Amino acid sequence: MTISSPVEDDIRLKNIFKEALTEVLEERQALFTEIVMEALEDFALVRAIQEGEDSEEVGREEVMQVLRGEVS
Repeated sequence: MTISSPVEDDIRLKNIFKEALTEVLEERQALFTEIVMEALEDFALVRAIQEGEDSEEVGREEVMQVLRGEVS
């Protein structure tokens, strides 16, 4: 039985992780794409919220007019 060093174990673990990640990316490309898209949507939502916090407030009726297409 051969005893490996912690450095060898780390290298072996990194290689196994790389192989597993590569396999997942190749076999589950659609899932990976969905995860990335959701992350981008979350990022955009956070930015929109931040921008909204810095803008002036408007009344409910003004919002409703915009949603009905009555205000350009």
